[in-house]
Amino acid sequence: MPEISIVAPIFNEKDNVAELHREIKETCEANRYTYEIIFVDDGSTDGTYQIAKNLSPIKYIRLRRNFGQTAAMDAGIKEAKYKYIVTIDGDRQNDPNDIPNLIKHLESNDLDVVSGWRRRRKDTIIKKFTSRGANFLRKIIINDGIHDSGCSLKIYKKECFESISLYGEMHRFIPAILEIKGFRVGEIEVNHRPRTAGKTKYNWKRTVKGFIDMISVWFWNKYAVRPLHLLGGIGIFFILLGALSGCATVVQFFRGVSMSDSAWPILTVFLGLTGIQLFTSGLIADMLSKSYYETTNDSSYSVKEIVEN
Repeated sequence: MPEISIVAPIFNEKDNVAELHREIKETCEANRYTYEIIFVDDGSTDGTYQIAKNLSPIKYIRLRRNFGQTAAMDAGIKEAKYKYIVTIDGDRQNDPNDIPNLIKHLESNDLDVVSGWRRRRKDTIIKKFTSRGANFLRKIIINDGIHDSGCSLKIYKKECFESISLYGEMHRFIPAILEIKGFRVGEIEVNHRPRTAGKTKYNWKRTVKGFIDMISVWFWNKYAVRPLHLLGGIGIFFILLGALSGCATVVQFFRGVSMSDSAWPILTVFLGLTGIQLFTSGLIADMLSKSYYETTNDSSYSVKEIVEN
């Protein structure tokens, strides 16, 4: 039977935590899984701890303050010990009964990640609208092939996280990050339930942070190992524009146009300095990128297996 670690970030979910634990436990025992339940308390202040600490079996990780869902998820993933890691929201809108389907789809299709797709969402109109807008932007910018990256219900092979740490709102883009590294990513429809207790933690700030992290993932995908190609290329473009502006300045000068009344000299200097700064930034970023890969466990590639005969 599969061995799975279920990781659930929890923040002020005193009315949901016991019922969520019961549902996860019943699903795992009904399917005869070897399992562990990891709840990560992200600085709850509503009494969640007093309820959750008495649940069993459980590994309860309590953060010192509210660091955010991504940080809580990262803490839980790093404590997971089994082959498969399932992440799930703490508000009970994800259905633990979908876990067997995630495992089956992962194994039958030889995948490394399976993401849940809340095709029929039970959320407010505003939340649905915001999510669809974010998904539209994500498809344009990073195009990871996932319909619903915001769904927390996912399953991963443990090896996916051997050299990855999460930050910001990056938990939404884990499949995209793993796909960049060559892992096989899939998706299936999952059940989505309306929130019956507690309050949603989503707001406009998380949307903005998610968009910024989306840009970060795009840059990492395109230019992580060659930032000079982006910044240096833009820098050279500005330098060329500066050269053209300089030629126009010289022409204007020989025609007797007063340089004190012309914007060409200022434009030439501006374009030239901007181009030099961008190119220099590209060189520095290139050196930092090389230092990063040499001093961490991360690499610009991922080995699936090695066969020796």
